[in-house]
Amino acid sequence: MKRSSFLILIILILFSCQNENKKEVIKEEVKQETKANEFAELDKQARTIFGVLDKEAVNPKNPITPEKVALGKKLYFDKLLSLDKVQSCNTCHNVETYGVDNKQFSIGDKGKPGGRNSPTTFNAAFHIAQFWDGREPDVEAQAGGPMLNPVEMAMPNEKEVIKRLSSDKEYKEMFDKAFPNDKQKINFENVKKAIGAFERKLVTPSKFDKYIAGDDNALSPEEKKGLQTFINSGCISCHSGKLLGGNMFQKFGLFGNYWEFTQSKKIDNGKFDVTKKEEDKYVFKVPSLRNIEKTFPYFHDGSVKNLEDAVRIMAKLQNNKDLTDTQVKEIVTFLKTLTGEKPEVLMN
Repeated sequence: MKRSSFLILIILILFSCQNENKKEVIKEEVKQETKANEFAELDKQARTIFGVLDKEAVNPKNPITPEKVALGKKLYFDKLLSLDKVQSCNTCHNVETYGVDNKQFSIGDKGKPGGRNSPTTFNAAFHIAQFWDGREPDVEAQAGGPMLNPVEMAMPNEKEVIKRLSSDKEYKEMFDKAFPNDKQKINFENVKKAIGAFERKLVTPSKFDKYIAGDDNALSPEEKKGLQTFINSGCISCHSGKLLGGNMFQKFGLFGNYWEFTQSKKIDNGKFDVTKKEEDKYVFKVPSLRNIEKTFPYFHDGSVKNLEDAVRIMAKLQNNKDLTDTQVKEIVTFLKTLTGEKPEVLMN
């Protein structure tokens, strides 16, 4: 009799434990469903504001071919393109550090610093224009600038660039393959086209793209909270689209003088120096926020090293908002989801 009572007690305990476990499972399922519902509207909204990166940035005037990309890749890393053979494109736009050198101003062939912070080459081919002042329309046009810039790679002229490349047997073969239909294959335009074709493959998708493509679980609740704060704080007025920027120009300092917040040593007139139009004073291309966690220091003059500080300054200068420490932390948590994978073209 005692044994039977004991067995019944054990069964009741086990049954009770199973019920408790079921309750916990149900609670967790309800909790997860509540979270999903909480961000359902955000998920929908985000997919109308942003976009998924394409695998490559297409230019109909410069079709991408494996031969052209291979040539462009070699040129990108070759110090032969600088006067004293001490610099390559990669020196200032290092692919190991997300297409930048993490310096305020890059150092040129003669050891002198440039006048603006070197922007990343990653995803740059998607931008509306190139350089902080947008003076070149695409990466092909941009590629020729640094080579001939006396402060950067300091080559005296296009002729010297072609002379060096023409004396190299491997380059002769590579240009023949990349531009088979051109009579004069090694020319400055083809140098720019090859480097441009390579840069059009420097694309860095991240888990944010998986989220925008429809995977609701690609971002954590904390990251989604940061995205919500990013949107509610007005950041999307400039940082939208698949690049979260890079698609427009804007005055830096809509609600104040930028240099008073960034402590910049020099006041840069921005696009005004190119157009000479008063309305272009302090106007710069809006940078993409892709890989922003890795592409410090920030702004056209690299005046701010810390991402949290950059977020706080932008909110005040562009939206006249004083973000709390919590809001800044939330936005930075989201921005880190934009850190992408290494471009496939660099894998081999």
